[in-house]
Amino acid sequence: MAQAQRKSYVKSTKPSRLLLGGVLIIIVIASCIAYPKIWDRPADLLNNKVLRNASWKLPHFKNIPYRLGLDLSGGTHLVYEADVSGVVGEPADAMDGVRDVIERRVNLFGVAEPVVEINNVGDHWRLIVELAGIQNVEEAIKEIGETPFLEFRKPRPQEETERLLAELESPTSAASIAKTDPYFEPSELNGRFLERAQVLFDPNSGVPTVQLQFNPEGADIFEKLTETYLNQPIAIYLDGAAISVPTVQSVISGGEAIISGNFTLKDAKELADRMNAGALPVPISIISQETIGAALGRESVAKSLTAGIAGFVLVAFFMILMYRLPGFIAVFALLCYVAIVLFLFKIIPVTLTLAGIAGFVLSIGFAVDANVLIFERMKEEFQKGFGFSQGITEGFARAWPSIRDSNVSTFITGLILFWVGSGVIRGFALTLIIGIVVSMFSALFITRLMLRACIGTRAENWKWLFLRSNEARNAHTNNEYQ
Repeated sequence: MAQAQRKSYVKSTKPSRLLLGGVLIIIVIASCIAYPKIWDRPADLLNNKVLRNASWKLPHFKNIPYRLGLDLSGGTHLVYEADVSGVVGEPADAMDGVRDVIERRVNLFGVAEPVVEINNVGDHWRLIVELAGIQNVEEAIKEIGETPFLEFRKPRPQEETERLLAELESPTSAASIAKTDPYFEPSELNGRFLERAQVLFDPNSGVPTVQLQFNPEGADIFEKLTETYLNQPIAIYLDGAAISVPTVQSVISGGEAIISGNFTLKDAKELADRMNAGALPVPISIISQETIGAALGRESVAKSLTAGIAGFVLVAFFMILMYRLPGFIAVFALLCYVAIVLFLFKIIPVTLTLAGIAGFVLSIGFAVDANVLIFERMKEEFQKGFGFSQGITEGFARAWPSIRDSNVSTFITGLILFWVGSGVIRGFALTLIIGIVVSMFSALFITRLMLRACIGTRAENWKWLFLRSNEARNAHTNNEYQ
């Protein structure tokens, strides 16, 4: 009878082993994406040695680079103070317009993932600009600090448009021609003459529109333009990019104009903010500048990697020394954790800074802490005389409340830091949040599957592997098989 019960019990562990196998396959794939050389180097060896004359070769995993922050990749960090004392309305709206303009300007540098953030503390409004890879600080300050330029462009003559289009299609066209707008040319009217732009609603249809108000000189110029180009479009450009191309419906005098179209309220408000930013930009002055060299960034990456590996090795040594086979399983689960987190860092993607790496390393501690709680509970259950499988089940069940409470409280703290923080604080919070979620998965799912896979194997009877005493093993036998 006891033998039949044992066979039935061993059979029940097969689904756990199959599930563990599927999880391990997914983790291997995640590892190869996180660090493609794990697969690429053996694949190259097989392609050159074994498959040298074959018609097909083993492919490589796509090498997706990690996104590194300014402190790791080097670049320029600028902080501007904005003077919002003369702003009519909400300062936040004006700052949003300035940020949009600055973002368009820094995009001209060709910087990958530039950071332009608004920071507000009390009455102080600041703009933080990070340009990874840019070492010429003076040029960056000059380009960013220029006043945004708003202009109204009139249609070109048809023959001139056709000529420019033909020149643009020519492979030998000059760079100056390539930047020329073939459809519109500058007029006398620009943002210097615009007093304000605001969102209004059409009284008949209720559709949002944008009202423009020019000063007297601008009103005269605008009236002449609308008279000359009646029933033709007059394009509105901000920093050389068209933001609206309305058609003149009638001659407009008095300096007021309405831009209508299929606007949503959000689109109309954004257009008005951008035009106000172009016409009356918020004065900004630089208060801090910092250049981080690429060599310093590489040194920071090397030191962070060394610290992470050293910490992992010490943790692994401690876990195996203290808990033997469960400790070895915890270390393997920790490797799975690292692979999954690095995979997520690439796929999301997450901008890695020194603070972000600190959050990642800290979350490794949470993953180990969960395993320590589980194993200590298991030891207590074994000492009470529970069998191997029941000891595992009870150990996880009794450790779960402590693991849940500690991780949920830390998760909430990370969310608050991410919500109210900025810059490196948000990076630290994001990596910490991701790490906590994955650490709970590795500790409660992967570790449990691997321990359950030991049920019914010879390892179950090796008491020293699981820190089980003779008395506990005898009690286990009496409880489970008699």
